[in-house]
Parts: sequence; C-alpha cells; structure tokens
Amino acid sequence: MRKLMGIVVALLAVVAGWAGAVELKEGVQYSVYRPAQPTDSKGKIEVTEFFWYGCSHCFHLEPGLEKWAKKLPKDVVLRRVPAVFPGRDGSPGPWGAGAKVYYTLETMGLLDRLHEDVFNAVNVERSRVIFDDNVLFDWIAGKGVDRRQFIDVYNSFAVQSKVRRAMQLTDAHGLDGVPALIVDGRYRAANTDNNELTLSVVDQLIEMARKDHTAKK
Repeated sequence: MRKLMGIVVALLAVVAGWAGAVELKEGVQYSVYRPAQPTDSKGKIEVTEFFWYGCSHCFHLEPGLEKWAKKLPKDVVLRRVPAVFPGRDGSPGPWGAGAKVYYTLETMGLLDRLHEDVFNAVNVERSRVIFDDNVLFDWIAGKGVDRRQFIDVYNSFAVQSKVRRAMQLTDAHGLDGVPALIVDGRYRAANTDNNELTLSVVDQLIEMARKDHTAKK
C-alpha cells in the first residue's frame, strides 16, 4: 500500500510539472531551435502548428486547439502549416495532397467552414478525400462548393507553390511527425497524451518568448 501511494504521489508530481507548477526543463517539456526559425508574423509571437489531416493525434488535438486559439492575447497568433515530407524524387510525397486541400480551402476562404469537416471525413468517416482526387471532388461538391472552381484552384500554381513551401518548412524544422507546436520559431513543445497539458506547456513557452522580446527592446 505504501509503495502504491508513492507511485501515485510521483505521478501527481509529474502531472503538476507538466501543468506548469514547476519550471519547464529544456529537453523534457520542450526543445530549442538554435538558431531560431524565421516566422511570418512580424511584431507578434507566432505559434505554428504543423499537422496532417490523416493524423489521429492532430484530429484529437484540433477541438482543444481551436478553443485555445480563440482566447489568445493580442500579441500572439496561431499559424497552421500542413506538414509535407518529400518523396524519393524530392517532390512533395503522399502528404502533399492533404496540404493541397488545406491551401485550396484557404485560398477560397473556406477554412472556417470546412477545415474540421476534412478532419472528420478522414478520421471518422474513413473517407479517402486526401488520398483520391475524384473522391475529394465529389465530396467538396456535396458540401455546396463549385466543383470546377475548386479543381482549378487545387491545381493552380499558387497552391502548388504553397505546398512546396510547406515542405521546406517541414524540413527546416527537422520534423519527424505531427502534431508539432512551435513557439516563436524558438521553442518546440514536447507532445504528451494529454492535450490540455501540451497546450499548458505552449502557454508557458509563449511567456518565455514574450520575455525574449522584451529583453531585446
């Protein structure tokens, strides 16, 4: 019994540490990019989420992340990047199709409406919307989107360029999987099985980044 209580206390201490009761430790709750990666949000602390529609962990993170993002302070912005790993020939590999879907929806102003639906289609309905273009085009038409217009944007040079840029960013950040949450191009939060704890770590990394900004002024 005494041994069991000791295990419980130890586990609670670990949870408390993740929740922010103790100081974060580099190499445990987060890692550091040296040098820092450039960000797109000048004058703000950028939290970059690398994701893939086919990732179940990304799917489960999404609701909490969306709720968290709505409460961000004015000096913080969330930027989503669909992770893209290269194929053997150096071009975007199988994950490139999911990135094309994301950037097509972004270009057409449909992310707020259909981003979550794509996640659900892949992870709940087991649809092949990010694996088969014909399935995707039928699915998008079923959502009331002009099929021809979607196809034109989907195959456009602008979208293809964004996909290649996403591949470059995935490589530059040294990613080997997703989800990945990067704060200010400096800190990468370690993933946990508890999304609330992960986002709590991100909150603390934001505070660290804010202090970095203040120190530079």
